[in-house]
Amino acid sequence: MSGSRMRLAQLSAVWILGLIASGLHPFDRATWWMEVAPVLVALPLLWGWRRRFPLTGLALVLIGVHGLILMLGGAYSYARVPAGFWVQDWLHLARNPYDRLGHFAQGFVPAIVFREWLVRRGGLVPGGMLTFLVIACCLAVSAAYELIEFGAAMALGQGADEFLGTQGDPWDTQWDMLMCLIGAVAAVVTLSRVHDRQMVGMVER
Repeated sequence: MSGSRMRLAQLSAVWILGLIASGLHPFDRATWWMEVAPVLVALPLLWGWRRRFPLTGLALVLIGVHGLILMLGGAYSYARVPAGFWVQDWLHLARNPYDRLGHFAQGFVPAIVFREWLVRRGGLVPGGMLTFLVIACCLAVSAAYELIEFGAAMALGQGADEFLGTQGDPWDTQWDMLMCLIGAVAAVVTLSRVHDRQMVGMVER
């Protein structure tokens, strides 16, 4: 088994265990389905693309962690994750900050995936244009997700409250997108060199 396939198999095993654990007794079953939906979509896509576009180890690890963040949020709902309450008490915050972590990851992880695609398939080289496009793609994903949340709110009414997780903050949408932006910038700043080294020999034209 190739290294890439082995890493993907390991990710799949961790995700399947995470889905089972988080789905046994979630706080709200409908919310769980909505929160873990990206994982359920991503897993077959990763396997389907493993030969045509095998991802770097860095990208797979980040995707794996992001999936676990989504599962934990689905199990408890983002406003009720225990680890978030610990941070809330420790920092004397007015709300559970776990959803902020989720939206930070929504920028941090896709930034590396988009970067990999743009370099290997788009032929872009590291620099200002690549960074701009990566951040723009991440913000586009964030905006699309906020529209999905809006649609859920319109369709389900109060039934979407746990999925939305606004915790009474009228600026929750703006905060979500800001955290995504911060995450995307942080990923580009901190991981670009490591990512470039892993992509050596993988650039496709």
